[in-house]
Formats: sequence, structure tokens, C-alpha cells
Amino acid sequence: MTNTNTPISRMPNPAEFVPEVSDVSAALFRATGNQSVPRTTINLIHLRAGQIVRNTYLTILNTSFLRKAGESEERITAVSSWQDAPYFTDAERAALALVEATLQPAPHGEERVSGELYAEVAKHYDDKALATLTIAIGQINFFIALAVIGKPQPVASLADQQWD
Repeated sequence: MTNTNTPISRMPNPAEFVPEVSDVSAALFRATGNQSVPRTTINLIHLRAGQIVRNTYLTILNTSFLRKAGESEERITAVSSWQDAPYFTDAERAALALVEATLQPAPHGEERVSGELYAEVAKHYDDKALATLTIAIGQINFFIALAVIGKPQPVASLADQQWD
């Protein structure tokens, strides 16, 4: 049972002040829910993004989504070391590489997303899926800002209260 007197975020729900944020969030979920990229793949890249930015809220939330989808503990646990884990498809590996390239600084003088990486991702995803994957990475970036600034307490489900 949650203690309702304890704030679960260091900032109030941004939608109380900027109600359009709910519309943006809903639009992003609709855009990434077009079934061109498996929801599991989207949750894998969102989990990896949470790990990269070291945000417990996003990590627990996306771990919970993956568990609810029936993903194995081995796959969930191995996301942080996906490069040498035997649990991921080539398409999932390409998506994980893309989110890492997007979120991590590139070596000096190099692009974050190289032509080689883009070509590898494009081998596994058609134009609609590649656009969806790109939007899914933008979606998690939207939530990264809210999570690292607002610092909500970890929740296992979106059904739990996320803000004060």
C-alpha cells in the first residue's frame, strides 16, 4: 500500500501545468504502437536507454513491461550486456545499437549514427518500422527528461501513481 502523504516525485506532475504534455505522450504511444516494430523491441530499447542514463524509474518500468509481456529473466537481465548475450535477434541487436549510438557521445570527429549502423538497422526494418524505431527513441528521450529532472520513485506499473 502506498503512503499518500509521501511525494513520489520531487516535482509535481508536469501535465498539471502544461496539459498538452498528456497529448504529446499519448501521440507518441500511438505512433510507436503501429505494430511495425514489436512492442517487446521497443521496451528493450527503452530499458537500455534507462540503463544508459542510469535512471531507476525507467529501468524498473520497462523491466516490468517486459516481464508482463512474458520475456525471460535472462533476456531482461542481459539487456545491459546485449553485445555478447545470445538472447537477442539480429533485428533487436540493431535496435539496441541504434539507441546506444543515439544516447551516447560519439568519439571525436565521428557521427553518433554511422552510415554502417544505419545500413545495419535498415537491413532489419522497412521504412515504416525504421521511422517507428526512430520515434520510439525520441519517445524515450522525452521521458528521460521527465524522469531525470522530476525523479519519480520507481513503479512497476503505469497503473501506479507516477507523480505527486
